[in-house]
Amino acid sequence: MEDSADGLTELTEATDGVTRLRSVVRDSWEELSASERAVARLLVTAQAERLLFASAQELGTESGTSNATVVRALQRLGYAGLPALKRELAADFTNAVAPEVRLKQRIAHVGRDLDGIWGDVFDEAQERIEHCRRLTGPETLKAAVTALAEAGEVFCYGVAASEVAARHLALALGRIGRRARHIGATGFAFADELLPVGRGDAIVVFQPGRALTEFTVLVERARAVGAKVVFVTDELGDAFADRVEAVITAPHTPTGITAESLTGLVVADALLLALTTLDETRAVETSHQLTALREQLLPEKERDGRGRKG
Repeated sequence: MEDSADGLTELTEATDGVTRLRSVVRDSWEELSASERAVARLLVTAQAERLLFASAQELGTESGTSNATVVRALQRLGYAGLPALKRELAADFTNAVAPEVRLKQRIAHVGRDLDGIWGDVFDEAQERIEHCRRLTGPETLKAAVTALAEAGEVFCYGVAASEVAARHLALALGRIGRRARHIGATGFAFADELLPVGRGDAIVVFQPGRALTEFTVLVERARAVGAKVVFVTDELGDAFADRVEAVITAPHTPTGITAESLTGLVVADALLLALTTLDETRAVETSHQLTALREQLLPEKERDGRGRKG
């Protein structure tokens, strides 16, 4: 490919994500350094499926640059990072390719190389977590923590893959002395779960994408009764940002290699640690009570053994 914007036309079967990528590369070409152009050239000539499974390190090696240059080039092109590009490409890929075909391509990519599989999973997990860290600023985190700290009870909503993070947050909140419960119904059953929500409560919604009718009803119910809402999402921020207290961006997996709930769990842990530090006395006392209850549930022989060791 020639070293100019006019040469950036080799990719076939362009999708919306690919078309945007080619467009921004062409528009930004003159502003890119030589090493950034090498990255950009690789991005527009590689197949979209290849980019979905590639790490920044792999793209750096293939372009003769480095993973830092890859990240810098993507940011110069207007992407928050490699996961942001993958998200756009994955949307087209998911819509156009059947799930079983995507699974076959994922298997074909990782092969049977155990070292490679291990590396692919950790690379994507690291990319998603770092991307999540960059996307949420301190003011957003403060708004979310404040909403939860002042809540009489916290309702943690999550269905399907998002249920894991929602249940984790609800359980862990209880273990630091805060009233919390998981809710996860859909349809008419969801109305029953919304009934207890009242003034001074808070709802944390875990949902990467796909705006469900339940979310609109949830937000309207919260506003009507004086409850606060925090969204942990990837794609729904724009739709709900002006109606909730905070939106924390938790990037979903573009490939399916790592668990969908990964970044939601990390966000939940950050919220938990912040709330623990705000009321250390309550957290420590609740932890003590939990330990005492657990010891009562131990078989008598184990309780006696622990007593003698103490």
